[in-house]
Amino acid sequence: MIHIVIPPKIIVVGSLNMDIVVETERTPDMGETILGNKVHFVPGGKGANQAVAAARLGAHTTLIGAVGEDEFGAKLLASLGENQVNIGAVKMVKGVSTGVALIVIANRDNQIIVVPGANLLCLADDLDQHESFIQQADVVLLQLEIPLETVCAAAEIAKRHGKKVILNPAPARELPRDLLKHVDVITPNRSELGLLTGYPIKDNELEKAMQSLLDLGPQTVITTLGSKGAAYLARGGDLQMVPSYKVPVVDSTGAGDAFNAGVAYALSSGMELKDAVLFASKVSALAVTKLGAQAGMPSREEVEAFHGVFAAETDGDAEQ
Repeated sequence: MIHIVIPPKIIVVGSLNMDIVVETERTPDMGETILGNKVHFVPGGKGANQAVAAARLGAHTTLIGAVGEDEFGAKLLASLGENQVNIGAVKMVKGVSTGVALIVIANRDNQIIVVPGANLLCLADDLDQHESFIQQADVVLLQLEIPLETVCAAAEIAKRHGKKVILNPAPARELPRDLLKHVDVITPNRSELGLLTGYPIKDNELEKAMQSLLDLGPQTVITTLGSKGAAYLARGGDLQMVPSYKVPVVDSTGAGDAFNAGVAYALSSGMELKDAVLFASKVSALAVTKLGAQAGMPSREEVEAFHGVFAAETDGDAEQ
């Protein structure tokens, strides 16, 4: 008997940006001008990054978003198409520029300034004509680089159709209770967790902070902890820790997006929560070994072949 594996269907509602990436030895002080080493124009945006990552892992992936009718918008759509992302739900807006992110990479870290542009015109009303995509999905993956009203509407529509909702609450901001009650899995980093809960960002407060976020509505909280890996807490369960992997870091820009796509793919494929977090950690580790948020996203085969060493087993310097 031939066993046919049906790829999961993931809908990403989110942003598309052209990333202007500058490599330099250090970041300038206020008022200072320094010389950079290289500049790259690479497709980005949290929504597009997560869509590409999910598609490379093997999911049937559709992105709902907006770009301007300009050169950057055309290039972003072409890149998504090349990565097998369905772009039929991405609208092109006249008279508005495509979103841009200025990313400065120095000393294995990054600083980012985002100009949203057309992303602000990814509207809740747009979701009505794309509800069929959501209705057919296994998972709806959301972030916060588009209007909050659109995020709330997407989560409400998804839950109306009984779909799993994963929210990556970045960039950090306060969130309405009505949104959180529609979220199955929320994936803050440590600072985002602190903003959402008001707890200090300390190791001994981690479980309390994650529990307080669960109390606001989500079923599961997964917190990424950089070089310390990730922690997860589900309703009725105990706090669990997953270490990060030791890898050579080239560009950490897409690490969080890779992780979220990994979680979405793993859960929509039927993995248990622990295995999903471990899988996402591998996706994230592989992503930071290459330049460019989307270019670094690994395939499912690469993830399965990866047998990395946990950072805790070496010197703990790896980033996730």
